[in-house]
Amino acid sequence: MFVIPAIDIKDGKCVRLFQGDFDKVTTYSNDPILVAKKFARLGAKLLHIIDLDGAKKGFPVSQQIILDIANRVSVPVQVGGGIRSYKSAKAYLCSGVERIILSTAVVKNRKLVKRLVAEFGDSRIVVAVDIKNGQFAIDGWTKSGGKSVVQSIALLKELSIKNVLVTDISKDGALGGPNFGLTQQFIDAGFQTMAAGGVSTLPDTIEFNKRGAYGVVVGKAVYENSMDITSAQAAVSYKNTLAKRLIPCLDVRGTKVVKGTNFTRLREVGDPVTLAKKYSDSGADELTFLDIAATLEERKTFREMVTNIAGAINIPFTVGGGITSLDDIRQLLQAGADKVSIGSAAVLQPGLIRQAAAYFGSQCIVVSVDAKRKGDSWVVYIKGGSEATNIDAVNFCVDMEDLGAGELLVNSLDRDGMNSGFDIELLRLITQAVNIPVIASSGGGSPEDFADVFQQTNVDAALGASIFHYQNVKPSSLKTYLASKNVAVRI
Repeated sequence: MFVIPAIDIKDGKCVRLFQGDFDKVTTYSNDPILVAKKFARLGAKLLHIIDLDGAKKGFPVSQQIILDIANRVSVPVQVGGGIRSYKSAKAYLCSGVERIILSTAVVKNRKLVKRLVAEFGDSRIVVAVDIKNGQFAIDGWTKSGGKSVVQSIALLKELSIKNVLVTDISKDGALGGPNFGLTQQFIDAGFQTMAAGGVSTLPDTIEFNKRGAYGVVVGKAVYENSMDITSAQAAVSYKNTLAKRLIPCLDVRGTKVVKGTNFTRLREVGDPVTLAKKYSDSGADELTFLDIAATLEERKTFREMVTNIAGAINIPFTVGGGITSLDDIRQLLQAGADKVSIGSAAVLQPGLIRQAAAYFGSQCIVVSVDAKRKGDSWVVYIKGGSEATNIDAVNFCVDMEDLGAGELLVNSLDRDGMNSGFDIELLRLITQAVNIPVIASSGGGSPEDFADVFQQTNVDAALGASIFHYQNVKPSSLKTYLASKNVAVRI
């Protein structure tokens, strides 16, 4: 179960309301981004962000602050408040936000809700069921939507809603304990249910976990230190059920995409720009471009090629190879990359990771970890997998998180190009040791391999090369297969 800290934004500040009353406001911070980063460090797996001004006015007001959080903090976010049009919903869902929260639109614009579920999938749409005096409250909790709890459940079923956030407004901000019975009605109705309002102690959290809740949203309790996020999350079972990402990888040498086995015996696959557009158009969530010879040949990644690829696709794009300085990172981001992947330099000059995270934001910094088994553990390799170190791979990942890395790309040198499945044991150890997203790489040769890594570890994404290059499996068809295996993906 998720323990989900809440960040309510009003006038650009992090606040809490008492029982939904906009005249009863407590300000906890003038900088919501710093609050979000603190929650991430404490081990939060998901952040709950509400644009209170947007909820009251009927359109997003604090959108830029929220998008800054989504793109600068290495924890997925769900966002609500004033999302009542297709334009505002899409702006969030296509700009780094994991899920949006609808409420008023469910009562006033059912057509919009159905369209969003159909286009973005039921895993990315949450409905906030805010109950006030037994009725579904709308317009920032200021009006009644005319629906009882029973009627609300029927409406949500009609709209094919899967995820709900249930709040007893009379309990919100009062630290008086939650309304277990209200939440239970939605759990029993089959919804993936998050509970909010009055969750103030560790026993509250444990009780919701026992009752089958998907998560609990905590606000005043964490701001006033009556609940510790780290302890609460550790006390309940956690399974990463957020949408998984599929990432085709373009290993480039010279001007061509290549693929080999165990980082050797390379053969040409095709043109980088052509393949990038192909994968972007066929359902990939992101793309990774690795200039695999840049470090060995002591040169920089081809900036022109990066620009050409960025211009041909409409999905996030990570670039790696030969990055050794802040200026290298700046040039690649200016050329069109969304993130950079740093491998050998993270080992040889770890201070670069701290500097890069501070200067560009953790969301831009991916650390690529080339690991190979040695006895009962794994050690890190550098320089394109050609040189061993004595550094333990799991400990190295923990260190990179502490330095500010926003994501880890874990490559198994034992599995690279073998099409024999991902290294489940290694990935399980790393995902248990860190709180930032982990991308599984090396060994994904079949749809079953991707299902296995998502079902058996808490990786957030899986990277593939051969399966897309040689087997001509489209990311969209792989997603359809994964969905049939109950893996949450963005269709």
